[in-house]
Amino acid sequence: MRPLKQLIEAKQSTVTVGPDDTVFTALALMAQFDIGALLVLERGKLVGIFSERDYARKIILKGKASKDTPVREIMSERISCVTLAQTVEECMALMTDRHVRHLPVIGANDEVLGILSIGDLVKETISEQQFTIEQLVFYIQS
Repeated sequence: MRPLKQLIEAKQSTVTVGPDDTVFTALALMAQFDIGALLVLERGKLVGIFSERDYARKIILKGKASKDTPVREIMSERISCVTLAQTVEECMALMTDRHVRHLPVIGANDEVLGILSIGDLVKETISEQQFTIEQLVFYIQS
């Protein structure tokens, strides 16, 4: 499988939001870029992650208004992160174990390099399996 660095490089730039931005602003960005989560950065440092799940559980179910609520109030602060040294399989295992759908990728100096979704990892796994199948078919037919 491709290393995480290649998966991150193949994606669009990482979309982020500030902790004092409104939930409405965050949702608009998520809709604009068709993504399910945003990293929350404060002065360039990762302080949280905001996801559709956060919105559903902490805004809708509690009757709050997305235009009046800052992301800081509902973002997840306990973040599971990975580095470029980890594999797709390790990322999938971490997501399964922690029940998360998005993993920030952090560099050697704790800088944010990007974010991976479960969809990114499943897509890579399927691609790798398809390649293996094609190679086996070629081998058998030769």
